[in-house]
Amino acid sequence: MGWLKDMLTKAAVRYLNVQPAMQMQVTITEAYTFESNLMRNRLWFRGEPYELDQFFKNISSDPVNKARFWSATPSKDLSIRKIHSGLPEIIVNTLAGIVVADIDKLEIGGNDDNEVWDSIAEDNKFETLIEEAITEALVAGDGSFKISIDETISKYPIIEFYTAENVDYVYTRGRLQEIQFSNLYQNGSKTYRLIEYYGKGYVRYKLYDSYGKEVPLTTIQDTADLEDVAFKGNFIMGIPLMFFKSPKWDNRGKSIFDSKSDSFDALDEVISQWIDAIRDGRVVKYIPEDLVPKNDQTGELLKPNPFDNKFIKIGSSLQEDAKNEIDMKQADIKYEAYVESYSNAIDMCLQGIVSPSTLGIDLKKTDNAEAQREKEKATLYTRGKIVKVLTSVIPKLVETALMVNDTLNNKAPGEYEASISFGEYASPSFDNVVEIVGKAKSYGVMSVEKAVEEMYGDTMTDKDKALEVQRIKEQNGDMQAEEPKVIDTNQDLNNNGDINE
Repeated sequence: MGWLKDMLTKAAVRYLNVQPAMQMQVTITEAYTFESNLMRNRLWFRGEPYELDQFFKNISSDPVNKARFWSATPSKDLSIRKIHSGLPEIIVNTLAGIVVADIDKLEIGGNDDNEVWDSIAEDNKFETLIEEAITEALVAGDGSFKISIDETISKYPIIEFYTAENVDYVYTRGRLQEIQFSNLYQNGSKTYRLIEYYGKGYVRYKLYDSYGKEVPLTTIQDTADLEDVAFKGNFIMGIPLMFFKSPKWDNRGKSIFDSKSDSFDALDEVISQWIDAIRDGRVVKYIPEDLVPKNDQTGELLKPNPFDNKFIKIGSSLQEDAKNEIDMKQADIKYEAYVESYSNAIDMCLQGIVSPSTLGIDLKKTDNAEAQREKEKATLYTRGKIVKVLTSVIPKLVETALMVNDTLNNKAPGEYEASISFGEYASPSFDNVVEIVGKAKSYGVMSVEKAVEEMYGDTMTDKDKALEVQRIKEQNGDMQAEEPKVIDTNQDLNNNGDINE
């Protein structure tokens, strides 16, 4: 049928005089570089209002930025109280805490290997390191674990995490070939940058000055003793960590704040306006000039203070029946509109990332327990993405650390197989489990052993579960007696009732 379609198209062009669309070229100018975008996300996480105000007021490459709340400048002799909600930091810290708390067990193939890893993990405070790495990767977009050897500090491999601004990657056809770790050194008034090139079977060092020119490693004392290293094994002593892929920069990660900057700005504006309205809604005293408080020493009229004796002076009336009285008025603030705006702004900030219930925010007081669990689905989705990446990255990190430990002890790098498991988040309450498992057991589609396993999971040991199964069977009369012994005709009993052969 393709020939028919072409024929009809040509006929339409010929008889209807349809002109084909002209090629159009559109030039788009990006507002942020990778570094400036990273700085913006880190400032959102830091949550300092003064730093946010400076950053957004100094962005000249983004014309849309002029209308944002954090770049607004008040009129002369006026001030704007800008309040930051702190929500970005709360989101990241909550997600990192949830994931780390759900780590169930980390195992390596052999018992001896487990003992070695336990020593390495304890020396590097591994659980704290993982939580910090998750936090940094969510804020900056990506980062990388670096495994190094320094026997003056530790007899075990040293595991560090480098954030996105201090790490770069070299890929060939989608395969990681090299990780470049950056370190800054200050020598007097000069700044130097050390780049550590971690590749498969090698570690190389290069030192650059502030102009990007390579200089000898002996230029500064901190790098004078460094030498290029080659080791056995086709592996890199570093593991990248990235949860979301960036649509802007190749082979880089996407921060969890990348698409939420305007939403955070709007939330801060709503909160600031709300607090400002509350301040303006205080009782205002209209005081005749003759009654305004005066300075005891100079007799000058005292200026009003917005936090204690806020008033507005009015002129004295010269009319015969005039009364110089203090008049008090208070504005009628529409609090419901501010609450609704706050709820909508919160929803925009959290959409697709985490549910309000996870952060302890209850926007609808009438929600029941089932509705609250339904709201956790956004958190479950984000947590699932993080756990999926960590399930691959952490075992690879453990295996690499053990291979580096072999290299440290002058052994050929061995082959290791590590695995990690995570617990369940937002699991149903115990009474719901009892109801579901009880129904399945009563319908005859679940054994006693399976029912006990589903009920108690990891809260009971296998031995305790076996005892519980035995007790349940005894209560239900489901007992298995031992098979009685049969006496053969060629055997007889002795005086004690035992069988004689």
